[in-house]
Amino acid sequence: MRTLVLLLSSLMLSFSVQAAESCPEFLDYELPKLHSNETVNLCKVANDKPLLVVNTASHCGYTRQFEGLEALHQKYKESGLMVVGFASNDFNQEAKEEAEVERVCRENFGVTFTMIAPSFVTGQKANPVFQEINRQSEQPGWNFTKYLISKEGKVVATFPSKVQPSDKKLIDAIASLL
Repeated sequence: MRTLVLLLSSLMLSFSVQAAESCPEFLDYELPKLHSNETVNLCKVANDKPLLVVNTASHCGYTRQFEGLEALHQKYKESGLMVVGFASNDFNQEAKEEAEVERVCRENFGVTFTMIAPSFVTGQKANPVFQEINRQSEQPGWNFTKYLISKEGKVVATFPSKVQPSDKKLIDAIASLL
């Protein structure tokens, strides 16, 4: 029995090291969750999964897209897609208080996907995830720009704000990664 436990422990450690090695470096950060004392490391929760990363704002004409993003999350989470929202005030449309951002997301739109606390998504102050997204693609021109990232960490498609989460082009791009 002891040998079996040691073997299983060794296999689990080996798998953990391999998973960490295969995760893109720009995802390996402790990011503060929205209105929480908790952090999330995308390497730990999304390793080997495609991501739909969106810069969000709670007082924007596109804020209703939270509903569609939540629908995508619900539809594709079992297939491996992880939706991650990055609250940002880069375009002066975010609530001043994180508690209000949280209320808009959770109460107004029922968001259950991962939301990151407000940070910069453009320019030199962009958070590490968006620094790499911006390097690989283009920085957001407005709120609710959507980036589809392969499990290898490559930005494979970018969708501007006006593209709704229910748009066939976005859904087809997601399906191609799953």
